[in-house]
Amino acid sequence: MIKWRGTSFSVHPLFIMIMLASLLTGHVIEMITLFGIVLIHELGHAAAATIFGWKVQEIKLLPFGGVAVTDEGGSAPCHEEIIVALAGPVQNLLMIGAAYGLHMLGFWSEAWTEYFVQANVMIALFNMLPVLPLDGGRIVQALCSLFVSYHRTLIWCGRISMTFSLFMIGFALMPLYYREPIHLNLLIIGIFLIYANWTDYRNVPYRFVRFMTNRDRLSLLRMKQGTIAYPIVVGSEQPLGGVVRLFMKSKYHLIYVLNDRGKIVAVLPEQRLVDSYFANFMVK
Repeated sequence: MIKWRGTSFSVHPLFIMIMLASLLTGHVIEMITLFGIVLIHELGHAAAATIFGWKVQEIKLLPFGGVAVTDEGGSAPCHEEIIVALAGPVQNLLMIGAAYGLHMLGFWSEAWTEYFVQANVMIALFNMLPVLPLDGGRIVQALCSLFVSYHRTLIWCGRISMTFSLFMIGFALMPLYYREPIHLNLLIIGIFLIYANWTDYRNVPYRFVRFMTNRDRLSLLRMKQGTIAYPIVVGSEQPLGGVVRLFMKSKYHLIYVLNDRGKIVAVLPEQRLVDSYFANFMVK
């Protein structure tokens, strides 16, 4: 692991094994090129995140590409998340444009330009799949948070990611039906993604707690900005944990508490529930 200006750079062991395998197959230049493309792709994410004031903790190079790990903790606005997610594929488009420019100037051969362009297209399109932690998965999660609660967003996006990962594994194994060799690379990627998403799915409660830790600060900010409150109507017997799970990421809430007769008995700002949530959390 390498650190530079507070950001760590790490390479997954499987990525190292793939690089070593390239030595045996005589494709070292191609693998180094892919390494560079993935790194520039992830640096695009990191640069966009830094512009928005996010803390970039680590850039990981994984068997299927890379991941820029940030510490926004579910507090970033939807449009920022989408821009940061798209910043990676934009780097691929810029590299494609640069490749054609170098080819026109006579610096690159047609064969090498074609390989470089195809590699960028493959990486960009693969990253747009609706699977976390890929860029497409992050965009789907950001858009989903606009319409449903953040807790439900985490649950749904985790399930969507695992479903697509299973489809990927199934597609990789499909040639077995025809007694042909399987798509080994795709199988490894699918297994890696489903394991990563299953781990994240199990950690949804902890990810939700991180979201709630930033909620009080964001609530005060939205109040100062004059944000219109989005009502949540609950019964007086509804558990506190169930109420806070209704919080939407980009909304400020007022909670209307009804009695058995359907009359409003209290109107609470969301800060009251956040404070109570953590008070009960600390007791547990």
